[in-house]
Amino acid sequence: MTGVFTANGVALNYRLDGPEDSPKLVFSNSLGTNLHMWDPQVAALQDAFHILRYDKRGHGKSQRISDPFPMETLAEDVVALCKGLGFEGAHFCGLSIGGMTGQALGLFHPGFFQSLALCATSSQIPEDQHPFWRDRIATVKAHGMAPVVEPVIQRWFSEDFITAQPERVDEIADMLRTTSPEGYYRCSEAVMGMRYTDRLSAIETPTLLIPGELDPALPVEMSEIIAERIPGARMQIIPKAAHLCNLEQPEAFSAILRDWLASQTAP
Repeated sequence: MTGVFTANGVALNYRLDGPEDSPKLVFSNSLGTNLHMWDPQVAALQDAFHILRYDKRGHGKSQRISDPFPMETLAEDVVALCKGLGFEGAHFCGLSIGGMTGQALGLFHPGFFQSLALCATSSQIPEDQHPFWRDRIATVKAHGMAPVVEPVIQRWFSEDFITAQPERVDEIADMLRTTSPEGYYRCSEAVMGMRYTDRLSAIETPTLLIPGELDPALPVEMSEIIAERIPGARMQIIPKAAHLCNLEQPEAFSAILRDWLASQTAP
């Protein structure tokens, strides 16, 4: 089932899969993709979970946006969408900016989700990386998405995957190419403005970190920082995978996520 729901003042495109009477799971996609980045996980988990996935503001088929916003706004969007669709008390899984959204949910909406899976993400972009982000924002503002597609894809996937699965890579590149430039650079600004590292100890929601072993964009060390600071957090690395580790190694990712959710779902 697909639909559009106005959450926190923005029309968000969403999709529901799986039995309605099953435990609930929410997926949040990465910067520059849409809800279909989670297709392999939905195929693997829809037998056991009622799944909500959505296009974040300015992405996919959701409403285009122009005004700036902080990461906390993306968390507020998720909360409003979940309340509207009956997904309170669900599990949450987010990758990249989706994982950053998950940290904001843990910090500012404690207890709203049963568990958090934070994948290929960071709690703070180091200052020495800000020039890279500013340059990419300037490029998108001036020229649209086309110039950033190839360099971003090189960071999202390993060379082995790009060579072995060119058609799959092209599908993901099309997601990036068709993302609203405003949505992309406004979300990038939110990423640059995020400062969660020193606050992570306040997150009480059970948390799993899932980084990709070969991720050059948000490397394993960034997940280690989060895992060390959230009380009781666990971490499992996806081997032979770069940034979009759920797509590069879908079976391994889905198996880890299924085991985690089973450990956190009340009988």
